[in-house]
This record gives sequence, structure tokens and C-alpha cells, in this order.
Amino acid sequence: MIGKLDEVMDFQSRALKLRSYRQQLLASNIANGDTPHYKAVDIDFASALKNASQNANAQQGPTRSLAATSARHIGGAGAADGAPVQFRGTTQASIDGNTVDLDVERAQFADNAVRYEAAIRFLNGQIRTLTSAIKGE
Repeated sequence: MIGKLDEVMDFQSRALKLRSYRQQLLASNIANGDTPHYKAVDIDFASALKNASQNANAQQGPTRSLAATSARHIGGAGAADGAPVQFRGTTQASIDGNTVDLDVERAQFADNAVRYEAAIRFLNGQIRTLTSAIKGE
């Protein structure tokens, strides 16, 4: 029983971590909407979650780090749970080389925020159900 409970909570925890990481990437895209030569990035959430749940025992926390080609680079956290960052394709050519489409980024940001909130509500419902079962209510 405890093992099953751990599996359910671990899956939800990984999903929330990936949603949070994706939200950070999307916010970064929006913040850099006017930065010349900035390339918009994202993760494939479905495949990242699949990889995270398949490798649940092997991966704990961030597993990749950003490559530093200069001693002046600031270190980054890298991808969460091995989620590879992918460059988003351009929808409209830009003279300055920026690939951020603010309409797309805002829509993705809002969608991800709603899904994050739904995952939290689902997890809270599971915890309430388990608490009721333990109390015998």
C-alpha cells in the first residue's frame, strides 16, 4: 500500500516539477521578446514526463548542466528531470534574429499555468481522500 502511495505522489511531484520548469522557460521567452538573436525554447512535456516516470529511480532532481564556454558565464540549473530543452521554430521571420512570438508564448504560458493549477488541485484531492480514509470518515 505504501509503495503504491509513493508511486502516485512521486508521479504528481515529477509532473509539477516539469510544469514549473516549463513555466520558467516560457517566462524567459516572454522576457526576452525584444532581445536580438534570442532563440525561444521549450520542452516536450509529454515525452519529458514519460522519461521522468520511466527513470524514476535513476534520476533525482536536475541531471544536466549548461555548458560554459567562458569563465565569465553564470552557472545554470539545467533541465529538470532530464527534460531536454528544444528551440521553438519560427512562425514569423524577424530582422534581428529573435524567434519569440509573444502571442504563442503567452498562450503557452497561460495553458501551462492552468494545467499546473489543475495538477495541484488533483493532488490536493488525493491527499484529502487519503486523509479521510485514514481517519475513517
